[in-house]
Amino acid sequence: MTKYLSLFLLIFFSQSLFAQGNRISPVPLKNVKTHRGFWHTRLESAQNVTVPHALHQCEITGRIDNFAIAGGLKKGEFQGVRFNDSDVFKVVEGAAYVLQNKYDPKLDHYLDSLITLFAAAQEPDGYLYTVRTINKDTTGSYDWIAGPYRYSFENGSHELYNVGHLYEAAVAHYEATGKTTLLNIATKNADHLVKTFGPNPGQLVVVPGHEEIEIALIRLYRTTGKKEYLDLSRFFIDMRGRSDKRSLYLDEHKLGPAYFQDQVPFVRQKEAVGHAVRAQYLYAAVADMLTVQDDPKYDAAIQTIWNDATAKKQYITGGVGAREDGEAFDQPYVLPNDNAYAETCAAIANMLWNHKMYLYTGEAKYMDVFERVLYNGFLGGMSVKGDEFFYVNPMASNGKNDFGKGSGAVRHEWFGTACCPTNVSRFLPAVPGYMYATQGNELFVNLFADNEATLTVNDMVVKISQQTNYPWEGNIKMTVSPEKTTNFLLSVRVPGWANGEAIPGNLYYYQDKNSNPVLVTVNGKNVPATIEKGYLKLARTWKKGDVVTLSLDMPVRKVKANEKVKAGKGKVALERGPIVYCAEGHDNSGKALSIPVTSGQIFKSEYRQDFLGGVNVLTSGNVTLIPYYAWANRGANEMAIWFDQK
Repeated sequence: MTKYLSLFLLIFFSQSLFAQGNRISPVPLKNVKTHRGFWHTRLESAQNVTVPHALHQCEITGRIDNFAIAGGLKKGEFQGVRFNDSDVFKVVEGAAYVLQNKYDPKLDHYLDSLITLFAAAQEPDGYLYTVRTINKDTTGSYDWIAGPYRYSFENGSHELYNVGHLYEAAVAHYEATGKTTLLNIATKNADHLVKTFGPNPGQLVVVPGHEEIEIALIRLYRTTGKKEYLDLSRFFIDMRGRSDKRSLYLDEHKLGPAYFQDQVPFVRQKEAVGHAVRAQYLYAAVADMLTVQDDPKYDAAIQTIWNDATAKKQYITGGVGAREDGEAFDQPYVLPNDNAYAETCAAIANMLWNHKMYLYTGEAKYMDVFERVLYNGFLGGMSVKGDEFFYVNPMASNGKNDFGKGSGAVRHEWFGTACCPTNVSRFLPAVPGYMYATQGNELFVNLFADNEATLTVNDMVVKISQQTNYPWEGNIKMTVSPEKTTNFLLSVRVPGWANGEAIPGNLYYYQDKNSNPVLVTVNGKNVPATIEKGYLKLARTWKKGDVVTLSLDMPVRKVKANEKVKAGKGKVALERGPIVYCAEGHDNSGKALSIPVTSGQIFKSEYRQDFLGGVNVLTSGNVTLIPYYAWANRGANEMAIWFDQK
């Protein structure tokens, strides 16, 4: 038996490595080190402010105590809501990324202490859900608890959602430390799920109510090589629109199956619908699955849905989910400004989805969307200092803290439903891991930041560094240093905005689409800029110290919305490079909502080092605009992105 098992594993890993070896692979986070500049400052904030703040909040709100109580290490009652476990797991994931950026023995030890609590809370068969372990039978408590028996309330319980974030934290922790303590807890739970769910007699068939487990199982598969994790993720995706399992949550809250993306089988879905975070986690999982398993029907569906979401349902900031009701996608082109919802978590989900679409297709347009969200919809969800957050991100505000209508003007250090601050905590320190990727003899540069990365191309160790003041300036100097002189293809993303395209599709467009040519030199000599799939392709024999310079023109652009967007009619927005700008009352005599912009009005760009963490501002006469992400850092006041065009 052992002989045959060993043979099977050898064959399996050979096939698995072959499949993954042909895909585009992101360069690991720990291989990319920032030195100075925009993202280095924010990574330091993640380490010193954001992650410690989130851990502290998890402590004082009882989220961490729940594990100790479930494990019998402390007496007490369950505190909070059913998805609180996930908040702790997300912050642990973020802390693991902090360790990959810069090792901190104190943080490492603290995570060890948390992992001890997780292990204690886990039931003998691998099940882990503190609210049920503490409260036992919760029959009748369908709203905020767990349902009468395991997974009976999966549309609303978050049992699978919580452990999905456990898996992601476990992989991040293993990659950071080499320890398997958390990974063992994750795989024990995943093995329990493999036994519990599936098509076989005695197994459960459910559709996860809040998607996340699908992404996490694939990530766990990539780390462990256990194909049953990949198969279970595929099973959960395949069961959408097919399961007869319907939670009481649907009836109790009058939510249709589309809220959970469960209205029809995935291959028949054509629109981005329902809860925006749940939806995009599902779409990200499908894109990730396709990098491992080709499937034309799933490919057609995910491309159609992406076109719908990107070209019809996305805010200029990259925010998605216009409706407060259900935190959901609205109908095409329904994108209100003052009561926009655009949850911070939905922005993060949008980036995750687009990055996985890029890894699947190799097309730069997905990283263009990623970048738009990164600098606007995502960063707008956190304060400049890094310890206050927005749940919703409107396109305009009257300066009142009217959170219930989605137009909040004051950031908060925490929320009762704390998905947004904890999601920011896990994504912010992970940003360097999205900067580069490789495939065979090709090295992709996807984001621009001052950094140095060590990676492998064609089995050759290559170091690449960037020197740049991006996003404030468009000049990027890249130094390429292979271990030995070697041939490979360097593919540098040319942002869509640098070619006169605001966003893929025609949802937003520049009034003046003319663009100065992208200038490229290698070792000081001009080279032709051949662009394929959005990438500048440089194929040559590289030697240590070769220097590539890229010059991207950054004019101030006036942006118009598609005429079908009612909220954008007669209005104009302004961008420079990847940054969307807004007016805030603090800089404009207390008024922002009534500022007009004329067709010929010229705005000048000026960098202010000691203002809002260091930003470029746009000025024209008595009008001052700041980056959208930097608003609401000086108290409540009016804010607007879109201006009446005179």
